[in-house]
Amino acid sequence: MPNTKENILMTALHLFARDGYEAVSVSMIAGELGITKGALYKHYSCKHDIFDCIVERMYEVDRQRSREYGVPEETYGSGPLSYKHVSIDRIQKFTISQFVFWTEDTFASDFRRMLTLEQYRSAEMAELYQKCITAGPVEYTEDIFREMIREGVLKDEDPKQLAVTFCAPLFLLITISDGKKSKEEYVRLLQRHMEYFFACSTAQKEQERT
Repeated sequence: MPNTKENILMTALHLFARDGYEAVSVSMIAGELGITKGALYKHYSCKHDIFDCIVERMYEVDRQRSREYGVPEETYGSGPLSYKHVSIDRIQKFTISQFVFWTEDTFASDFRRMLTLEQYRSAEMAELYQKCITAGPVEYTEDIFREMIREGVLKDEDPKQLAVTFCAPLFLLITISDGKKSKEEYVRLLQRHMEYFFACSTAQKEQERT
């Protein structure tokens, strides 16, 4: 039996991604599903309630994926110990998975498109766009690299600059791949970028050890 609450969530997100959050009404969501507004309100109190649940879903998925790839789930301020001993191999695998997630997963792709559309119309959306898509991932990577520098894994360089250098191609390739049927070329480009990055940034002692 279909899960009505889940169907409402996914349908609303798809409409938000296609038309923009402000342009979509509760009536439109209900109509797309072939249900009444009253039936929708049994599961969500308003449109923003649906939006809040979408955001919380994204955070939970992000935490699950971090656990799966053995990288920190929390911010550095909430769990600094989890940022120690993150391996280069885990970072590379997680970064490839991020590309695949943001470009091929329906929920993630629609979430990214919704924020991209709405970031210039809403301060709330702009903040989320920065947190989830751009500044947030850079700050997260900066914190990981800072610990890797302290542990002697990476060269003693500015961790913020390293994070920007590392993350920028990921963001660019995600954008370039939009609308392309095959993502394999971009995965290969991202893998080569990471190999080159770590070849240049890994500390000499760590290179000798490996």
